[in-house]
Amino acid sequence: MKKLIVYDLDGTLAESKSSVDEQMADLLHDLLGVVRVAVISGGDWPQFEKQVLSHLPHDERLENLSLLPTCGTKFFRYSGEWKKIYSEDFTASQKTKIIASLKQAVAEAGFTATKVWGEVIEDRGSQITFSALGQQAPLEEKEKWDPDYAKRKKIKGILEPLIANFSVRMGGSTSIDVTKPGIDKAYGIRKLRDLLGISIKEMVYIGDALFKGGNDYPAEEAGVVSIPVRGPNETKPVTEAIIACLDGSQQS
Repeated sequence: MKKLIVYDLDGTLAESKSSVDEQMADLLHDLLGVVRVAVISGGDWPQFEKQVLSHLPHDERLENLSLLPTCGTKFFRYSGEWKKIYSEDFTASQKTKIIASLKQAVAEAGFTATKVWGEVIEDRGSQITFSALGQQAPLEEKEKWDPDYAKRKKIKGILEPLIANFSVRMGGSTSIDVTKPGIDKAYGIRKLRDLLGISIKEMVYIGDALFKGGNDYPAEEAGVVSIPVRGPNETKPVTEAIIACLDGSQQS
C-alpha cells in the first residue's frame, strides 16, 4: 500500500503562481486524513504559504504534510508550527556566478523580454530562478511565451556549460531553476525516504513536467511510481481516486 503521495505545485495542484482552489484544498485535507502528503516545488517558502497553507484548515492533519520548496533544497515539517529541517544554500560567490551566467545565456539566446512583471532572476537562497517574464507575470502571458519549451531549451543549452558544476532544470511555464549539483526533485524524494522512513516504492509522485528535461522528471528517475497530469483539473480526479482507494483499504 502507498504511504506517501508527493505533488508538484505549479501546474499540478494550482495554476502557475496561483492558489489552490477550494475543491483542491478540500481534497488535500481529505487526503491528509488517510495518508502522508508532500509537495515539492521550485517556488520558495512564501509561495507555499500563500498558494497552499493559507487555504488548508490549521489542524492536526498538517502533521502528515511535508513541504519541500525550491525543488527539494529546503524541507519543512509541522509539529505545532512549521520548522525548517534543512536548507542547501548557495555561497555568495556561487550566487554571483550563477546570476551572471543566466544573464549571459538569456542574452546570447536572444530571449530578453521587452516587458516584464517583477523580478526576472530571483535569489531563493538554495535556488536561483530565472522567470522570463518576471515573477508576477499574468498567467495568459506566461502560457504564450514558451508553450513548446523551445526557448528554455535553447537558454538551458547555453547555460549548462557556463555553470557545469550546478544542476539546471526547466520549471513552471517560463522558468529555469539552478541548484547545487545533484540537488533536484530526486534529492527531495530521497530526503523524504530518509526523514520519514518511507521507501521509494511506497510513494506516488504526481506532476505536470514528468517528461525528460522537465523539473519533475528526476522524481521518476529516482524510481517513484509517477502519474503525469496536465493541470489541476486532471490532478483532482487522480486525488479523488487515491482517497477512495486508501480510505477503502483502511476500512476493510
